[in-house]
Amino acid sequence: MLWGLVLLFALEGCEVGPDFHTPGTPDAALATPQQGGTSAQNFNVGADIEGDWWALFQNKALDQMVSTALTNNPSLTAAQETLVQAEETLRAAGGMLAPTVSFGANVEREKLSAAQLASFGNTAGQSESIPPFTLYGTNFSISYDLDIWGESRRYIEQQAAQADYQRDELEAAYLSLTGNIVTEAVQAASLRGQIDATNSIIAAETQLLQILQSQQGLGGASGAQVLQQQAQLAQSQATLPPLQAALAQTQNQLTAYQGALPGGAAPPAVTLDDFTLPQNVPVSLPSAIVAQRPDIRAAEAQLHAASANVGVVTAQMLPQITLTGQVGHSALTTGTLFTPQSVLWNVAAGLTQPIFEGGQLEANRKGAIAAWRGSVAQYQNVVVTSFQSVADALAALQYDADELTEATAAREAAEQSLQVTTAQFQLGGQPLTAVLTAQTTYQDAALAEVKAKAARLSDTAALYVALGGGWWHRKDVREQCCGVIP
Repeated sequence: MLWGLVLLFALEGCEVGPDFHTPGTPDAALATPQQGGTSAQNFNVGADIEGDWWALFQNKALDQMVSTALTNNPSLTAAQETLVQAEETLRAAGGMLAPTVSFGANVEREKLSAAQLASFGNTAGQSESIPPFTLYGTNFSISYDLDIWGESRRYIEQQAAQADYQRDELEAAYLSLTGNIVTEAVQAASLRGQIDATNSIIAAETQLLQILQSQQGLGGASGAQVLQQQAQLAQSQATLPPLQAALAQTQNQLTAYQGALPGGAAPPAVTLDDFTLPQNVPVSLPSAIVAQRPDIRAAEAQLHAASANVGVVTAQMLPQITLTGQVGHSALTTGTLFTPQSVLWNVAAGLTQPIFEGGQLEANRKGAIAAWRGSVAQYQNVVVTSFQSVADALAALQYDADELTEATAAREAAEQSLQVTTAQFQLGGQPLTAVLTAQTTYQDAALAEVKAKAARLSDTAALYVALGGGWWHRKDVREQCCGVIP
């Protein structure tokens, strides 16, 4: 008997199913943008990322919006509570490796029938001499499932992976929220810049229209010229409402990110000049990207959970052994309930081997293996798309500085051309069509410069998000959630 128990506990070290191994780092190389240029950013390969990376833009209004969102955003709160749920489920699963102990007490009022007494050799008449009686009892019971094939341990491993997944999902929600706020704030600033540029253009065109109307009164301009300028002015004015609508919608989005309803306190108005472009930008190595990005870590956790589940369903096809024991007391009076004569006990061992389940167990195992293979493919897909997002951000930043330089030069040239052409027109040296063309060119160039400034800021924010956002340096969100996350 002793050697049998030793063998059983030795078998408990066996765990069926694949042992999970962290996927290797992909063999990839990211093209780092070229250094140099007075307006270009410096790209530091292997540099670490600040936890509050958005503070590098040195915009106090942006910092306040992010801080408010981290406190009030419902999506972030939901992710925090989901993590709490996953960790409590993991704690509950840990109890599967411990014995189950319970205590019971009962009291029964009973009258034996003649048939019951007859079964013990008594006559029917003797039953009348036994009055009803009360039976008191207590018992402790213990039950322990020998985890021979590691089903419970694989299940705990699976729940631990699910907790890791929810933790990474929380970090992903945190990163997505902060990244979206920065992007929307830059977009709002860009729209304000476009509205300001459009208003300047409208003011200049209005002034020219007034000059033409004055010249028409003096016979120096034709009605057709006035109508042409009126059409040009109306066309410029028509571009303003869509920009204003887009700005209002962006403001509403920023309000929603902060967990507030539209119509309340509006987010602070920021302009492109309120942002400082970070000059030293980190570029993580491929191995660091895999370790840093929450979506890659979450995909790895799902892969781990799927791997452990293969072990769970495989173990369910094998013999299960349960040990049980009970000890208690039973007596007719409370005074004699805990005497040695009232003691009763039993010990048992049970073995269960599934024989026919209608193919369910085998189908479950095949399904778990398919889910595991699917998780492998999903992990690979997440890695590919993640590296693509990093490469896209780097490629955009490679040309953002040149684009802004060219856009600024184009705007300055168009502005000078418009001024010269307008002056020459007033002196009769240029036709009105030349002025209209110069106005259109300047309008396009002014808006392009604003968009180029915004794109450079947005692309920089996109790179920080693509690299993982430095969440490993921040603990405030995780402490708000549970206070127990390592």
